[in-house]
Amino acid sequence: MKEQAEKLLAIEIAVSKVKGPFELFALFLREDAPDKWDLVISSEWARKNKKDAINYLIGKVREKFSDDELVQLSRIIVLNKDDAALKALHRTMQVEHSISEIRDSNFMGLAIKHAYLITSKRQHS
Repeated sequence: MKEQAEKLLAIEIAVSKVKGPFELFALFLREDAPDKWDLVISSEWARKNKKDAINYLIGKVREKFSDDELVQLSRIIVLNKDDAALKALHRTMQVEHSISEIRDSNFMGLAIKHAYLITSKRQHS
């Protein structure tokens, strides 16, 4: 999934230039489905219309991913700004436009089996 994370990094950089910054842009391995990953995001623009944001990102991912890579991506989740998991990640890890891999970790009670954080940065209003 490292190659896909690198493709998602390029997507995140391009999208943030057009739409605005992300507070979170990360891949998380699903606990309940082996080899299935969730793209988890949080941003002001995505929260304004989650359905449109998800469809926009699906289009961007389809441009970069092969069919085999696409089947590994389970869903795209848009987190609210006050989500406890988002706050826990922001307290413990700040990264922007790069890839930080996390395995078998616990962030303030948030268990992470495997993840690639591309951006995890609190935005100041």
